[in-house]
Amino acid sequence: MLTLFSFLTALPAVLALHLLEPELVLPAFSLVLFAEAAFAVIAARLIHLPDNVEDITLWDLAGGFTLIGCAAVVFGEPDQAALFLTEQGGARPAASP
Repeated sequence: MLTLFSFLTALPAVLALHLLEPELVLPAFSLVLFAEAAFAVIAARLIHLPDNVEDITLWDLAGGFTLIGCAAVVFGEPDQAALFLTEQGGARPAASP
């Protein structure tokens, strides 16, 4: 389970570093991690495994993804997030009254 967590954390980071501009890496990385956390929560709700203190569960993965995603948001600057959202949306036509 720890290997899966490491792979699912490192893969988006490497892809973001290679595919995006440097100022867009942290906002995109945080969004991907929040999406992974949501999928982990859904999987944890659907798969009912017995609680075991020694093992890492899907709930632990969701918490780890959320924690790292929050750290990426904190280290990123607000103007980077705004740039990411405007880049994805493209040019919007002006609304006529």
